[in-house]
Amino acid sequence: MFTINTLKVFLLMGVLTVLLVLIGNAVGGSSGALIFLIIALAMNLIGYYFSDSIAIKMTRSYPVSANEAPELYDIVGRLSQRAGMPVPRIFITPSEQPNAFATGRGPSHAAVAVTEGIMRLLSRSELEGVLAHEIAHIKNRDVLIGAIAASLAGAITMIANMLQWGLMFGGFRGDDDEGGGIAGLAGSLLMIILAPLAAMLVQMAISRAREFQADASGARLAGHTHGLAQALLKLERGARQIPMQVNPATSHLFIVNPLSGQSIARLFSTHPPIEERVRRLEVMKI
Repeated sequence: MFTINTLKVFLLMGVLTVLLVLIGNAVGGSSGALIFLIIALAMNLIGYYFSDSIAIKMTRSYPVSANEAPELYDIVGRLSQRAGMPVPRIFITPSEQPNAFATGRGPSHAAVAVTEGIMRLLSRSELEGVLAHEIAHIKNRDVLIGAIAASLAGAITMIANMLQWGLMFGGFRGDDDEGGGIAGLAGSLLMIILAPLAAMLVQMAISRAREFQADASGARLAGHTHGLAQALLKLERGARQIPMQVNPATSHLFIVNPLSGQSIARLFSTHPPIEERVRRLEVMKI
């Protein structure tokens, strides 16, 4: 079924593919552009079909059984039934920071992960609000957008870092007749700086809109707004106080920014302000 979120997925793939091709052209001329186009196409296919596995591995999350987390399974099961979708796979992320995320390419291929810290911090109604938010991400079919953004933005940043080292040792200068020499070097340096920033800006634009939508849909799914509103305030405090060792490329997947305790990261937050999210929840009528 083709939806507006499906269109967003292909748009995201296109934007980040163009970024990779521009990097390749800047550092290797037409040959570099072709090589990076092939890399981008391969990454798009891998990101589409294995986005959930990639996100789970990048966050070091591990599966948990119903016997090990009965309350978690009970809440996710009831919310999934209410949403009219299959129960997603459930994982625990090994971090004391209270947080959660959902990933996958659709309701039939989805996963929900919560951190060890969130299980100890939140009440049942607050945990239900958070999980309803994540189920809403899956129901709205926007988890694929975030997962692909994570995998491609992470790859772009890694490639830009590799090119930086290549330039330091005299490589990646491109052809003389295709922007080589000083112009080629300047172009390479510019792309190394701008490519990760552009990838992050794409993540920010997508994630902020998704979070507002998932907050509203999740509150309706849970049947109340107070649980999610109270949880968001607690999670923000926890994220500021307890660091999480997580790849920055996956930060937009979480319900609150796991890097919000870092001052530089706050300047480029992939999430809307918690105060605004809570305010919108408080004025909702359910």
